[in-house]
Amino acid sequence: MSSPTSAGRFYGVGIGPGDPELITLKGARLIRDADVIAYHAGVGKQSMARGIAADLIPEGVIEEELRYPVTTGFTDHPRGYYGALADFYDECSERLEAHLSQGRTVVVLAVGDPLFFGSFMYVHDRLSPRYPTEVVPGITSLSAATAAVATGLCRHEDTLTVLPGTLPVPELARRLADTDAAIIMKLGRTFTGVREALRQAGVLDRAVYVERASGAGEVVMPAAEVDEGRVPYMSLVVVPGEGLRDDAAGRAADFARITAAADEGEVAPPSSMGTVHVVGLGPGPERWLTPEASEVLASVDHVVGYAPYVARVPQREGLTRHSSGNTVELDRGRLALDLARGGEDVAIVSGGDAGVFGMATALFESREAALSDDAGYADVPVRVVPGVTAAHAASALVGAVLGGDHALVNLSDNLKPWEVLADRLTALVTNDISIALYNPRSASRPDTLGQARDLLVAAAGAERVVVVARHVGREQESVVVTTLGELDVESVDMGCLVVIGASTTRVTDDGRVWTPRSVG
Repeated sequence: MSSPTSAGRFYGVGIGPGDPELITLKGARLIRDADVIAYHAGVGKQSMARGIAADLIPEGVIEEELRYPVTTGFTDHPRGYYGALADFYDECSERLEAHLSQGRTVVVLAVGDPLFFGSFMYVHDRLSPRYPTEVVPGITSLSAATAAVATGLCRHEDTLTVLPGTLPVPELARRLADTDAAIIMKLGRTFTGVREALRQAGVLDRAVYVERASGAGEVVMPAAEVDEGRVPYMSLVVVPGEGLRDDAAGRAADFARITAAADEGEVAPPSSMGTVHVVGLGPGPERWLTPEASEVLASVDHVVGYAPYVARVPQREGLTRHSSGNTVELDRGRLALDLARGGEDVAIVSGGDAGVFGMATALFESREAALSDDAGYADVPVRVVPGVTAAHAASALVGAVLGGDHALVNLSDNLKPWEVLADRLTALVTNDISIALYNPRSASRPDTLGQARDLLVAAAGAERVVVVARHVGREQESVVVTTLGELDVESVDMGCLVVIGASTTRVTDDGRVWTPRSVG
């Protein structure tokens, strides 16, 4: 939509967290020169934004107070809390547009920064496509609170996570445990749950509560000592990083420190060793986690793994998490062995079944390598806990495409050359064995699946049934039943599992796919 010919200019001006002296020079100039000053206000409250900028607002300027209809999650609006707010932002936009259409300059005052958890965002979404718009950044409450705490928030490659206190306690605890430093916003009535999440994540002792950062009545105190009944919305919690991690893997720096200590003989032999449990989490939904796996995860002292898998483990008091990237499997194994050797019980987690292209093999490889340095690793107990495999979950999704003889093949050529893959695929398909392809296609290997398809078409024909299952068991789950000749390689990614049926595989009228057990 084009802008009106006489359109005024629309500004979102960040005015900082509370101290008027933290308003930028540009923001101050725009406020003084505006035709219209707009600001939000809570139910029954004076506008904090107007109070901060009061000395800059010129006499005679048009003021638009945008007062919220509700400030909590409780409302009788037919579409609930967010429906009430959507209607409110529509009304705000209409009021401001009445001025913009007359060619007036409209400045919306935003506490902190306009686009950081700010109400300005919602009128910006509605008006910026139609009117010349500019956003002037402001100092955030995050920055002011960090300054008030006067402790380094992040050092080196620490990861900072900004979290809303409205998250459920288990999810908030998990995210706190998976980061180095954190800011928790949106407190008020959520503070009881926030403090419990801090405790479960093991960071309550270093969490600092900051109220009205930089403003009059600023409060800074340990989060553990705060009176839960007096926490206002305009407060947050700062969890500084420990300042100990110094490599690009963040929490994976634990690997280097613990294994280096072991190599240098700094780890004293424990009175008893812990156990390394290699746990398969299944391919996705919590309901596919086995009771045995749940029991292990509820009892161990540490959980180690690729970050998305560690993220699936609920945080609880006493659990230490060690997340890392996707290419350091042997380092993960060594870390787990060292922790167990020090008397800790450890779970290494994998998606699906840990013994199928998972961490079980990587752990045994790590153990073998460690034994070449120190025979003591032979005494570390290792237990593998099975899980639902992605291949068999995908087979169940369509029926029983792997109901007969079948093979599971990792299509990645990172650990084996293409020639080996090609020979194995040809041998399997010519012997009429169904094949489930793991890791079928990635950004670094865009052509492997296409090469495999062409190879299989040449060996077995284009009519073999193919099932492409994506995100099995998750909300985004989808499945496509096709043939080798019609397989759309470009639609496949690492979230998929590709199953090539046998010559006997059948597709029923209602779309079920199954392979008979009998041959001939």
